Amino acid sequence: MKIASLVLRAKPEHFAELSHTLGEIPGVEVHSRCAYSGRLVVTVEDGDGYSTSDSILAVSLTQHVLVATLAYEYTDEGLAEAPAAAPALAMA
Repeated sequence: MKIASLVLRAKPEHFAELSHTLGEIPGVEVHSRCAYSGRLVVTVEDGDGYSTSDSILAVSLTQHVLVATLAYEYTDEGLAEAPAAAPALAMA
């Protein structure tokens, strides 16, 4: 599983159209909008047939998106294969 959170900047008069367009991109969900600051918060999650990076790119290229900033990214890939953490050293 991969998930990312983006903060977008756009003009508030485009929020309705933008929210609809973003909702059509696979794995994208709009969570919050602030007309005062012109910001939208969206999450992008991977799924069958598309990747998180493809959806992030599609969001950033969407008409009326002025700026897209990556705020958070998580992946659980490799967690099962990761070696156990080294034991902490005792301080004398």
